[in-house]
Amino acid sequence: MKRLHVHVAVDDLDRSVAFYANLFAAAPTVLKPDYAKWMLDDPTVNFAISARGGKAGVEHLGIQVEDASELAEVYARLDKADAPVVEEGATTCCYAKSEKSWITDPQGVVWETFLTQGEATTYGTSATIDALTAKTACGCA
Repeated sequence: MKRLHVHVAVDDLDRSVAFYANLFAAAPTVLKPDYAKWMLDDPTVNFAISARGGKAGVEHLGIQVEDASELAEVYARLDKADAPVVEEGATTCCYAKSEKSWITDPQGVVWETFLTQGEATTYGTSATIDALTAKTACGCA
């Protein structure tokens, strides 16, 4: 089963956690000082927020898969899209270890496709998402 992923940058994590916990009628499944995530089944979504100094608003969208065959299927779809695919490979991001690639749609919306392979003790970094969001913010995409 594939799951839609939405990541929103927020200015006030505590206030946003309270808002989304009420909206989803659920506590976050992951809660860190700078990050929260809900793995919801209704609707089926991986919804994450973070307060890490970025511009508030939708940071990126994505498709999370459950296994390597689904990842290969989604990667094949990316190859057919009329945009360059940035293969990040194995990475640590959002307190998780993942295999991922990135693409930007014609409007400059950044999308990731990923398979989570386990938890991580740090948020991690992603030069790829930083570069892609910087390009879209300046209209360079």
